[in-house]
Amino acid sequence: MNREIEGIYILWKRELLRFYRSKSRIIGSLGMPFFFLAILGTGLNNVFPMAGGGNYMQFIAPGIIGMVLMFGSIFSGVIVIMDRQFGFLKETLVAPISRLSIVLGKAFGGATTAVLQGVLIMLIALLLGAQIQFGNILLLLFFMLLISVMFVSLGIAIASMLEDMHGFQLISNFLIMPLFFLSGALFPLSSAPWPLSTASMLDPLTYGVNGLRFLLTGQSDIAFGTCLAVIGIFTAVFIGLAIFLFNRIED
Repeated sequence: MNREIEGIYILWKRELLRFYRSKSRIIGSLGMPFFFLAILGTGLNNVFPMAGGGNYMQFIAPGIIGMVLMFGSIFSGVIVIMDRQFGFLKETLVAPISRLSIVLGKAFGGATTAVLQGVLIMLIALLLGAQIQFGNILLLLFFMLLISVMFVSLGIAIASMLEDMHGFQLISNFLIMPLFFLSGALFPLSSAPWPLSTASMLDPLTYGVNGLRFLLTGQSDIAFGTCLAVIGIFTAVFIGLAIFLFNRIED
């Protein structure tokens, strides 16, 4: 058991060191979220109240944080393909630890880096005028970690089926953009046509964004307990899928 825990810790630490040493990755991952907050958030901040929506910066900040968590987490899965191409994955697979520990180490490492990015975007939102409640900071960090583990596991599952990074990027983008726009991160979907509102209820990010919105602003369209339960179920399913597909990788 100690060997398994040590293996998880080493893989987790490796993902953090890789993220810390890649300064361009840190800057690039914050570029688009900053664009949404600085331009879209401030630009529509005076228009949104006229439509009865309140403060738009307050509304969009949790959605952008959710976007950062999803983007950063899913693209962490590409590390599996990179490790396979450079031979590190083969060395990892023959290590005296289970593949479950390998998946968990990579998932927790990728999730931790995604949460760090989410915290940075939260600070940027504060600087741009968003007012955020910090009374549930520990619960907020746990919920952000849960969302990140969910999407990192999905990224690992996708990467386990592929050997080409370009294919991973195409499939990821095909999934990411619909998940993002159907989540209600940028605009409320409560008054959307029923096909869109129904599809949004099948989107895991919808529950992530609404849970973040409740913890950060005290308001959301979906009860936080429901969001937590649904995210927990999706996380368990995606971890199971990641483990199943990762086990099929040949040594």
